[in-house]
Amino acid sequence: MKKLEKIVIICGHYGSGKTNFAVNLAMDLRRQGHAVTLTDMDIVNPYFRSSDHAEMLQSVGIKVISPVYANTNLDAPAIPASMYSAFETDGYSIFDMGGDDAGATVMGQFIKNIKDKQYDILYVINKTRSMIENEKEAQEMLLSIEKASRLKATYIVNNTHLKDYTDAKMIFESVSYAKKVSVLLKLDILCTTYPKKIMTSNDIRAYGEILYDLYPVEVFVKTPWEAIEGGRNIWQEQ
Repeated sequence: MKKLEKIVIICGHYGSGKTNFAVNLAMDLRRQGHAVTLTDMDIVNPYFRSSDHAEMLQSVGIKVISPVYANTNLDAPAIPASMYSAFETDGYSIFDMGGDDAGATVMGQFIKNIKDKQYDILYVINKTRSMIENEKEAQEMLLSIEKASRLKATYIVNNTHLKDYTDAKMIFESVSYAKKVSVLLKLDILCTTYPKKIMTSNDIRAYGEILYDLYPVEVFVKTPWEAIEGGRNIWQEQ
């Protein structure tokens, strides 16, 4: 995968898997020895927040900045002052932007903190997700996110999956979709993800050559009903 700027913003449609990708990227950069800060910018959607995994991230030395009241049942979490400091931190600073234009509006509040800095914005797409399942819809989604955030995306991440039904053929076939989105948006594809506990890169390549980097991910982010299995919290066992 190409080297990224020290400020990395992850955006995408709700349910595209952007938060899971953000957590994986943070973990991988930390394994490489970099200082990493992960900021949860999603104060709109109560589910699938990167700050839900703060304990795991902090245990490996990743600093986590969360909205005030994250992980509570309060309706209006606020932006803490520490979020502003995330633009000045050493090492990599990853921002998990809220989904769609509603979540991107929050990021737009920080335009003065970022406009003069080098950054990458990664647009996460998922062919199986409604509202972005064809290239035109994916294009329109990003345009609305860019308008709300007042920032421009720099790369596409093809994160096509269908939970436990994901297979190598699905991922291989999603590459043509990602290429079409790439052409429409005039953005390079940074990588194509795959769940490494289900398959290997060779399983995908068995269907043909993929020209873009294959990026293995762990499935950290799960729905509440997936995270509780038989009355036990499976996250506590990982």
